[in-house]
Amino acid sequence: YLSMDDAIPARVHWLSILNSLVIVFVLTAMIAAILVRNLRRDFSRYNRLATDEEKADELEEFGWKLVHADVFRPPSFSPLLLSVLCGTGVQLLAMAVLTILFSAMGFLSPANRGALIMAQLLLYVLMGILAGFVTARLYKTFKGKSWQQATLLTALLFPGIAFLLFFALDIMAWTQGSTDAVPFTTMIVLLVLWFGISTPLVFFGAYFGYKQDPIEFPVNTSNIPRQIPDQPWYMGSLFSMAIGGILPFGACFVELYFILASVWMDQYYYVFGFLLLVFIILVITCAEITVLFNYFQLCGENYHWWWRSFVNGGSTAVYVFVYSFVYFKQLEANNFATYMLYFGYMSLISLSLFILTGCVGLLTCLWFNRAIFGSVKID
Repeated sequence: YLSMDDAIPARVHWLSILNSLVIVFVLTAMIAAILVRNLRRDFSRYNRLATDEEKADELEEFGWKLVHADVFRPPSFSPLLLSVLCGTGVQLLAMAVLTILFSAMGFLSPANRGALIMAQLLLYVLMGILAGFVTARLYKTFKGKSWQQATLLTALLFPGIAFLLFFALDIMAWTQGSTDAVPFTTMIVLLVLWFGISTPLVFFGAYFGYKQDPIEFPVNTSNIPRQIPDQPWYMGSLFSMAIGGILPFGACFVELYFILASVWMDQYYYVFGFLLLVFIILVITCAEITVLFNYFQLCGENYHWWWRSFVNGGSTAVYVFVYSFVYFKQLEANNFATYMLYFGYMSLISLSLFILTGCVGLLTCLWFNRAIFGSVKID
């Protein structure tokens, strides 16, 4: 974006990255302090052999070990949708990482804007195989039966939403006589990529996913779900979303400003090395904050963590969408079409980010829960 004349010095990026790194270090230190100390105490308490007096008193267990027979129970609300969103999230994550890596290594020139979008589309289409695999593996773990429906939704749900929104906004650009309108032949190319390459790859990946064994859990799930005690207000989903989204957003919002400037202000964006760093920081903060909330939730004997971890991870995208309203004031918007195009594309970007960071949150919590429950002796 250095509007070609170094308008924004590199120092700004270094300061933004320093700001992000400070957030990451503080968060990591906090999580290490809370989790390592508490988990060590929990492990020693749970794995200690009870003395005869304790057995006589039948001391009441408390904490996250109590939910061991329920923690890996499939989500109560739509396991199919969660599997599909997780598969799509992995697909978007792989696409984002590879696009930024190729740009940082200099394969994609920012001066040729078409190259960047084409690379993104092709990578997204090729990563369909990952989406199919992850969806299938998760859905099989949830003991789901509608396999074809899950695979079809993975292939059609997110690309369908993106294509319909893009098509509607393109028609609006056409009616305004905009030079940015995409020609009809390009639409047909997109459909060929979607149905000719992406969809078969999703089914191909899903075939291998269903061939795999389900994800193994260290503890067995009981037949009767246990009752969840009343939760305090600060363990509610809205509060944890509000707190869970603000730190990752704080770590990346300076870079977000520059990216929005390059998209909406016709400035060039050159510093993909910085972007790669910021993206890694964003993923790490999302993972850490989600694991922290997940631990508190399990300590409160609430085992409905599947959807909660996804939503907590994705909450960063809500802040990005709200920030887009703040940024919009800088654009001299004067007609309805501008509003529609801007907010249409920003909502699509925020939705993609929601699915991507949500999937990071869920997969990290899944790893964390398997690790802690695998470390305690269950009678």
